[in-house]
Amino acid sequence: MTTEATLPSTSASPTARQLWTRARGVAIALVLLLVAAVAIAAIRSDARHGSLDPRSADPYGSRAVAELLADRGVSTRVVTTLDEARSATNPDTTLLVAAPDLLTPRQQTQLHSATTSSGGRTILVAAGSSSIERLAPGVTADPATSLDSTLLPDCDLPAAERAGAAEVGGIRYTTTHLEADKCYPSERLATLLRVPEPTGAGDTVVLGSPDILYNDRLAEQGNASLALQLLGSRTHLVWYLPSLSDLSATDTDDERGLFDLLPSGWLWGTLQLFIAAGLAALWRARRLGPLVPEKLPVAIRASETVEGRARLYRKANARDRAANALRSTTRTRLAPLVGIPVAQAHAPEALLPALSAHLHNHGDGQSLHSLLFGPPPRDDAALISLADQLDALEREVRRP
Repeated sequence: MTTEATLPSTSASPTARQLWTRARGVAIALVLLLVAAVAIAAIRSDARHGSLDPRSADPYGSRAVAELLADRGVSTRVVTTLDEARSATNPDTTLLVAAPDLLTPRQQTQLHSATTSSGGRTILVAAGSSSIERLAPGVTADPATSLDSTLLPDCDLPAAERAGAAEVGGIRYTTTHLEADKCYPSERLATLLRVPEPTGAGDTVVLGSPDILYNDRLAEQGNASLALQLLGSRTHLVWYLPSLSDLSATDTDDERGLFDLLPSGWLWGTLQLFIAAGLAALWRARRLGPLVPEKLPVAIRASETVEGRARLYRKANARDRAANALRSTTRTRLAPLVGIPVAQAHAPEALLPALSAHLHNHGDGQSLHSLLFGPPPRDDAALISLADQLDALEREVRRP
């Protein structure tokens, strides 16, 4: 009764430990990159804490200008909702909108309706193309920003003439209002606009950059003079800091998705992570190509080569491959000795009959088939025994 041996799974398959060894470099690099991204985000978040908030003493806060205005009798009140901002518009109030681009289109339209003909002053800080056309119709933001931060007034606006050079460089604007004051030009486009209302009682001031309002920039150039004159023209200053908690921002017509709410920096950071992962995959994939034989620069003894390959097989626990290599080499050497072409050395139907005829007293063909074409050995002892039997068979064939 012949029992077929079940071939074990190839012992050359990578183990979990080997997979971790190969992939740990990429995994550690990704973890470090993620930690660095979180750390940078945290540091930048701390640096911009309270940005343009008149209650904040941080470098990017605006408490200093609020304190100076208070010394001149101008009160400052912070509001965070659209309803509060709309109700505060009147002739003796300046409404400063700190982040116009955070407002939804519907909020921008409602705010403009409230400020039109109010008789007060509205100041828009760094309003981009997404908000300026609704908050100040007739004004357009240029896609290219100013390359210089410090500019000269070059206009007839008294506040700008008295302040002189100031750090207002940023977004540049064009306007169709002929009576508008176009100040601090950069390449012939204004970075500060004052657009009077048709009634002549109030006006809208557009600032291309918030730098003159920051605590750490207020003492530079004519920043303080320009900020105090623009913000202190009325007895009351309402500082509008748009908030995501404002119920007016949840209108279904202006509902925005997750990607619309994410800052552009996070989107670019995620894209860079995907690019880095793709490059890492390509770097690792280079090992999947075929092996390229190369001539050795020095001669190596055959015994060293055999020992080296044996150690590799033993390290990988590849008894099947080791046994296959021993049997294949033995068959290749035996074929010419029994009159079989080398091309047919690995065909049992050609090699075994010739080998049995050559060995009159070596046993039956079944034992030769098991020896030369049998299943892989189950342990190291069986592998050693197989090598000894193959060696004995070859010696007997070579015996005269």
